[in-house]
Amino acid sequence: MRHSKIAFKVLEAGEPVFYDPVYHGRTLKVFGMDDYPVRFISYAVGEYQKLGYSAVVFDTTGEVKGDFDTVIEVRDGSPLGLDPIKLFRVGYFDPYTAVSIVQTLYGLDRSLTDRLYVDVLLRKVSSVPEAVRRDEKYSEVILESYTPLDEALYTGELPELKGSVLVNLGEAHSITLVGAVFLTLAAAFEKRRETVLGLVDGAVLAYTPAGSAALSLLTRPLRTRVTVVASQYATDSLLNVGGPTLLLYHDPDVQFLVYESNGIPMGPVRKYVSKGDGALILVSPESVDVIFGELPEDVLQ
Repeated sequence: MRHSKIAFKVLEAGEPVFYDPVYHGRTLKVFGMDDYPVRFISYAVGEYQKLGYSAVVFDTTGEVKGDFDTVIEVRDGSPLGLDPIKLFRVGYFDPYTAVSIVQTLYGLDRSLTDRLYVDVLLRKVSSVPEAVRRDEKYSEVILESYTPLDEALYTGELPELKGSVLVNLGEAHSITLVGAVFLTLAAAFEKRRETVLGLVDGAVLAYTPAGSAALSLLTRPLRTRVTVVASQYATDSLLNVGGPTLLLYHDPDVQFLVYESNGIPMGPVRKYVSKGDGALILVSPESVDVIFGELPEDVLQ
């Protein structure tokens, strides 16, 4: 079978079985029990770094392994410098993206979002804390859900966002903070090329409205970008993401759910996936295929 230069081996079935973003879809979803999703993300990152790709990994487990130029440690109440308005000022995205992040995090309506947008353009507002301190209607709405965790999120020096970056969310206990960090950095990395994006645990990252918005940004098909979303939980938010699925060892009901969501008919083609094995589910306009095999040795170690 023909493969592009950015295909990598995901199974052994007598001969190597490859996931190829060019032909199979730019996002690979991985569902598995215990630490298998983490192991697979670590393996995928290493394979793409061998190809010269940079890596950006959002890790809610604190267990992803790999070589990273920067590790951003996210903890409740620790200064992170992740202010979307400041990130706009240094060129990571446009001003309306910055304001849209604030809108999503604090539930601003259209008119208040536009008002804040104008103030950002006119340089009346240079940070989210500054927006909070202004005597404006949007300030009141932001304050309704603004906490010391938010203040810490926007305080401090901007972390280095070049090269390969690991965002370690394993020590963060606030799911709201996780969603805010995920959305803000997803917007900063959204258009990066020649990059593998790793998301684990995908269901946890996408749990909040902010996280769901971030998931959409990073699973949008983009040439020379690959996204691998790994999770223990087969939620609708992940099952509905386009692209192939790699099903690893899991409870029978979860395996059934994954097969069902991909339209795999009942019968032998829904073979039970045992520990150390996997099933690569490829969906195209013409067909639905399931390929069974063993996981690569680097995942099993």
